[in-house]
Amino acid sequence: MSRRLLLVHAHPDDETITTGGTMARYAADGAEVVLVTCTLGEEGEIIPPELAGLGSWAADQLGGYRSGELSAALRALGVTGHRFLGGIGGWRDSGMAGTPAAEHPRAFATGPLDKQVRQLRAIVDEVRPDVLVTYNAFGGYGHPDHIRAHEITMAVADAARRVFHIASGGGALLPPEAPATEITTTIDIRPYLAAKIAALRAHATQVTVNPPEFALSNGVPQPIADGEYYTLVRGPRQGAETDLFGGLA
Repeated sequence: MSRRLLLVHAHPDDETITTGGTMARYAADGAEVVLVTCTLGEEGEIIPPELAGLGSWAADQLGGYRSGELSAALRALGVTGHRFLGGIGGWRDSGMAGTPAAEHPRAFATGPLDKQVRQLRAIVDEVRPDVLVTYNAFGGYGHPDHIRAHEITMAVADAARRVFHIASGGGALLPPEAPATEITTTIDIRPYLAAKIAALRAHATQVTVNPPEFALSNGVPQPIADGEYYTLVRGPRQGAETDLFGGLA
């Protein structure tokens, strides 16, 4: 059976931090894995001091640099399918809520929802995925771009004349205080940890890696977990406890 997995993420590095092991697993298993990245992450903070001049507050070249990091990360994960929503640079990182970045004319979170839905629908019609993965309604931790990614993914799924498995969450995006009943699928990524670690290292402007931990620009260590965790929003649950494709004929 042909299996197709499509993941919708907001910025480069989100895919690796939250779903990298899952992507590596299914790519290795022969599934078609396609990532949709909605922005270039232009508003991200920068960890290496020597690259600080790339920032939006300086040369504003971080987005292009992060697209190269993303390409390297996908190679490490064994994933060849990738699209930027609306084309590369089509939508811009909106920054956190209340920041001036949200006023940019290409800001993803404040852009026209109907246009973004059409763009994602075109990708879904092309790929014809069996499983869609995105964030929960809160965007994992409330980032406006993550919330918009959830909104457009659900809008496309609601309008489609097909039945998808739809899963939300993924690794660090699931709130630590979430009750265990919200987790319906656990993907064992232990065989793919080396690939995930290599992909994390590819995102060097955003992530420092010291296995078994990694840290973002705030320097707070986070574990590189053995599993990635999802909530099945739609689709048959039988067999979905350990497989995002579980229950599909």
